[in-house]
Formats: sequence, structure tokens, C-alpha cells
Amino acid sequence: MINRRHLIASGAALAVAGCGRKERALNSADAHASDYPTVQGVQAMADMIAERSGGRLSMKIFAGGQLGSERDTLELTVFGALDLNRVNLAPLNSIASETVVPALPFLFNSIGHMRRSLDGAPGQAILDSLEPHGLVGLCFYDSGARSFYNTRGPIMEPSDLRGLKIRVPNSDVYVSMVGALGANATPMSFGEVYQGLVQGVIDGAENNWPSYEATRHFEAARYYSLSRHVMAPEALVMSKRSWDRLSPDDQDLFRQAARDSVPVMRALWDARVDASRQRVLDAGIQANEIPDIGAFSERMGDVWDRYVTTDIQRRLVEDIRNMGAEA
Repeated sequence: MINRRHLIASGAALAVAGCGRKERALNSADAHASDYPTVQGVQAMADMIAERSGGRLSMKIFAGGQLGSERDTLELTVFGALDLNRVNLAPLNSIASETVVPALPFLFNSIGHMRRSLDGAPGQAILDSLEPHGLVGLCFYDSGARSFYNTRGPIMEPSDLRGLKIRVPNSDVYVSMVGALGANATPMSFGEVYQGLVQGVIDGAENNWPSYEATRHFEAARYYSLSRHVMAPEALVMSKRSWDRLSPDDQDLFRQAARDSVPVMRALWDARVDASRQRVLDAGIQANEIPDIGAFSERMGDVWDRYVTTDIQRRLVEDIRNMGAEA
């Protein structure tokens, strides 16, 4: 186990070593397990960097939350004691308001729309918004499309959610979204969801296919309704302090390797989604398409007004929606 003190000491040592030679080893953190697509995506990036630098640059990945929660590791990254970090957007929302935009409910109309937007100018603008706050945004990784699942029955229209206790992450956006649909939002630790479903503390939750399957939530909540209400990505960021210790050529190398790791991660993610979906369908869960997603999205006006408050955010929303219309 490596801790904050070891990271700070190693960072200082590497900085000194960098003055005498050009070899550098960098540390990266991820809360997901080592076989998760984001970890494998960063590992692909690490392999590219080692190969393209002739072994002069290397990365060590601490997966499975070895260095603490994402909020803890983000603090280390801003401070410069940790070089790279794969994080969910939620802890970035308080750092840069632009990161709220991709988490808006019903913003993206498809996975393809989400990927085009984040690979394009809107995504780059969101990544760039982090730099004044001590972070360099390198790329976005997929986190899937989140949908509702529950113990009661299929959700076909908003009225089917009325009165249900739906677990949400500890996020104001999610609480507002579920409330706007008529359900009772119940913030709860992810690890408590299965027991909450079994004991009736909650009636349902929302997440992507791999999370629904891997946690075995499908055993307790057998109705999965494809609302695809949020497609928020995850981000790979680098400490600005670590970034500034790289030469311009090495900065270019890191940016390109990060971009090149994205299709690797997405291929792994898509395969995992397909496998998870098939496993739970084979287990007999009931999955249903929602005939009129517009009946859900049209209730989000007040939610968007509450969280889209700056001109920059409004421009990003407009640019992203235009990219969806072009498809």
C-alpha cells in the first residue's frame, strides 16, 4: 500500500532526478478494479508511452482504490503528489462548472452522439476548463448509459416512477432529476444498494448494464427499463505540476497516447456491456424499451435551469445538442 507521504516523497525525488536525467516514472490512480475497462485503457496508454519513449517514461497504475476515494486522490493530483488520475465527473463539478454539462439528464440522444461530442470541440473545452484549477484534462472514457431498475414493474412512462424510492449517487443533479420524474430520490452508498433492495429500504436504483450485473442487483430488482437518462463520461486527468515538469515533446506524447487509449477502452467497454446484458437477460430479468423518451426529457427543464447557469455552459449545451441533430 502506498500512502500520501510516500507519494509526496517519490514526487520530490523524481523531480530532482529529472534535473539530472530524462527518465521518469509516473503514478496513476483508479478506483475501479484492475480488470475494469478504464484501468485497462490507462494501461494501454502506459504501454504506448513506454514504447514511444524508448522506455524513458513509464507509468505505474494503482487500481482498486488503493490510494483512497476519488475525492482523496483528486486532492493529491491537484497538489502534485499524484501524477495521473482517472475520476468520475462528480468530484470535478465543484472545480470547474463546465464538467456539469455532460452529466445533464437526457443531454445525449445516443452513445454515438456522446462520443462525437466528447471527442470534438465541446469535449476539449471541458477538458481545458480544468487547467486553471491545477489539472490537465487528457481524455474522456465511457461510463455507459444509465437506466432505471426496480422491484415493482416496468417503467414505461414517468407516472410509473411516482412514489418509488430510487437510490441515486450523492449528487444534486441526480436528486433533482429523479424528483422531477416524480420519484423519491434516496442518496445511498453504492455498496448498500443490494441490501437496500432486498430489505425494501429502496424500490429501485439506476445504473449501466455492467454495474447492474456485476453487483448482482438484478437478483433483487428484476425490471430494467432503458431510459438511458445519463451518459456522463469519466475523465483522465494529470496534475498540472507533473505536466509542467514534462518537456513540450513529452507533453505531446502524453496527449496523443491518452487519445489513442480511448478506442481501446471503448472496445473493452462495449464488449463488457454486451456480456453483462446477455448474462442478466439469460437470468430472466425483464428489460424494456421506453416508447416515448420525450415524456421523460420534457420534465428536465427546471433541472437544466438550475445547473446550467453560465454562458459558457449554455454554449456547450447548444454545441452538444447541435452535434446530435447532425447525426
